[in-house]
Amino acid sequence: MATSPVTEASQQLWDETLGRLLNLSSATIQRNADLENRLAELEVELAVWKQAHATAIEGADREAKALKGRLASLNSQVASMETFMSQSLLVLCVIDGDACIFNDLLLRQGHEGGRQAAQQLTRAVADYLTSEDVHVLGRLSFWVTIYFNKAILASVLERHKLCSPEQLDAFIMGFSQSSPRFVLVDVGYGKDATFTKITEYLQTYLRFPQTQRIFFAGGQENTYAPTIAALQNDGLLGKVAFLEACRASPNYAQKHRLPILTVDTLFINQRLSPPLRTPPPLNMNGLSPTLTSGGLPTPHSPHSMSASATGRLVDPTLPLHKHSPPPCNEFYLMSCTKGGACKYSHDYILTPDQLATLAANAKKAPCNFLKNGLQCPYGERCCWGHVCPNGPKCFHLSKGKCWFKGESMHDVSPHLSP
Repeated sequence: MATSPVTEASQQLWDETLGRLLNLSSATIQRNADLENRLAELEVELAVWKQAHATAIEGADREAKALKGRLASLNSQVASMETFMSQSLLVLCVIDGDACIFNDLLLRQGHEGGRQAAQQLTRAVADYLTSEDVHVLGRLSFWVTIYFNKAILASVLERHKLCSPEQLDAFIMGFSQSSPRFVLVDVGYGKDATFTKITEYLQTYLRFPQTQRIFFAGGQENTYAPTIAALQNDGLLGKVAFLEACRASPNYAQKHRLPILTVDTLFINQRLSPPLRTPPPLNMNGLSPTLTSGGLPTPHSPHSMSASATGRLVDPTLPLHKHSPPPCNEFYLMSCTKGGACKYSHDYILTPDQLATLAANAKKAPCNFLKNGLQCPYGERCCWGHVCPNGPKCFHLSKGKCWFKGESMHDVSPHLSP
């Protein structure tokens, strides 16, 4: 059967159309596949950018926190500096009174000589600091502490006809009364008592950041050579200046190249024969009284501290009596005879202001000698109260409950300790 031309033409058209559709479908499928591949690539790229963005955000957060921490640290340092500037910085002078004896011309003048000696020393230190061009932030507080054995010193001075014991007493009073920060301490009898106290003084106060300079007078002998060597090993000698007596310096001052301050006419320009260390003529129940002239205690540090120790600091937010255990009044203000059996602490490092607070608080408690009707062997040097702070009009006295029970402990006579 013959096929009509129309039918053949239609078939041919259909075939061509179908071919085109198949080609178009294949191209579409390929294009879709390419798009899907590109989409997958873009999704991977987007994930990478998201991860990078998250990492960048995390790094920025860490950097922001670090900057905040540094800012807080800087603010804390500024606050500390402001606090430091508001405090009095310390310029200290410690003198071995057994080795460095004041000029006899001053000693013979008694009270007035003591005041002149204090003025000469203060002026010399001020001139030295000015010439050294010392720049400090805040106020300077100048303290002088002299350790000596009064009985032996009086004997030596009298034997060499430099002054009488009465003139020495008046000189000591004049020196101590020239400033509330000038303190003379009778160390009493004991082997190397003055050396031990000055060594502990240096080892303690040179570590205080408030300490700007310590002027040290230890005489011509090389007694303090081990102390100076230990301080050198600890890197603390940068704050020390040697106060020269007798126009001669010991070997250790030259060896360590300590700066030297010479005060003309302040000390005698000769060496006196060293006195013998004899036992005290009186010792009541093992007590060895310590004299503190001028009404203020001397800076005291623990006897057991080594050259590299820093001691135990008090908590400035707590009153001294709230510490556990509290500092021992007798150890810091006189001398404690209980030793290791004492229930109070001997290990604190107290600043001069804290020592003054300790002394003021101790006066609020009665002296046991007077309280029990006995004579106090320390007299006005006793750290405990000899008179009730409330005086004759004490409310507790009228109720029979006042701690100050001694017969004269409500007497306000001037010869008694306040």
